[in-house]
Amino acid sequence: MAARRCHVWVGAETGILKGVNLRRKQAANFSEFNREQEISEMCSREQQVLLGCVDGTVKVFCPERGEFTESHNCSGGEGPFRGLAVYDSSLVTCTESGLLKVWKEDSADQIQVGRGVCRMRQDPGRPERVATGGKENDLKVWDLQRLQEPVFKAKNVRNDWLDLRVPVWVRDIQFAPDSDRIITCTGHSQVRVYDPSSPQRRPVLEMTYEEYPLTAMSLTPDGNSVVVGNTHGQVAVLDIRKGRLLKCLKGQAGSIRSIQTHRSLPLVASCGLDRFLRVHDLGSKELLHKVYLKSRLNCVLLTNQENWEEVEEDSTADEVKAESDEDEIWASMVTVTDRSVSKRAASLQVTAGRQKKRKEVTQDV
Repeated sequence: MAARRCHVWVGAETGILKGVNLRRKQAANFSEFNREQEISEMCSREQQVLLGCVDGTVKVFCPERGEFTESHNCSGGEGPFRGLAVYDSSLVTCTESGLLKVWKEDSADQIQVGRGVCRMRQDPGRPERVATGGKENDLKVWDLQRLQEPVFKAKNVRNDWLDLRVPVWVRDIQFAPDSDRIITCTGHSQVRVYDPSSPQRRPVLEMTYEEYPLTAMSLTPDGNSVVVGNTHGQVAVLDIRKGRLLKCLKGQAGSIRSIQTHRSLPLVASCGLDRFLRVHDLGSKELLHKVYLKSRLNCVLLTNQENWEEVEEDSTADEVKAESDEDEIWASMVTVTDRSVSKRAASLQVTAGRQKKRKEVTQDV
């Protein structure tokens, strides 16, 4: 299967990059089995797919050519990558130990953002900004041009009704489009909305979903809702304007590792420990595609709308060609008499004649 015809890219624990064509329900491996290069992060750059591996390697895959074109050693800090981005042709990485680095051609700028990082996320609207957060490491927003101090640092919510401190565990982060708002989901089932433009550093809205740790989150195309997944395979769409549950997307059976909504289409892809890639329709909640990929999956990346349209055209052209070839083959075949059918018919006639004769004999008696 050609790499350029893939709708979805998926990174596995086994270090394999998997490409999926949803219209044909086909999947192909584009790298070899290597657990030392488990894929922990993925992002896109123009027509390329970037993979962040647990051994500190960042590999660049070109779908048009169907091969890896570059490999960069971005080791530094401890633990796997918890974020991967591109800014002004420079790679931006953040490890679990909290080392945020901007890799330039001949140097690297770095800052320690705090240990226990679970996610670093880049602002699509302002790519010079990234946000970080993790376990006992609350939300911070950084300007990649000035890494000395965070431009925003969240403040924990007030103590609970027993006057006990509320633990912090940021699991995923999203930037709201055309806004300063930042949305986080936590390992304590909370979804929080922050507004750095306001004087308040605490969340301006907070809601909870079920009772299990939330592990992944993605904004819907309109920016008014988020899709969240937890450790029990539950996926839901939450309204971040009114703080309420809109709908649940069913079908998952294991912990969710990654969720991504399409930029312009009402589609959301999810993957996780049950080894399935699933694509749901956000409007109807229908499970459109379900593909078994054999390995435990860490991250999912959807191609843009233009590629989806090109793939659809290519697939249609291939199907038309296959149908015409099949018609030619059938037309070239010689018509033969099916003797087995004629023998079966003659046998039925003999049987019917015998039954009729027995009936006549019985009536005479």
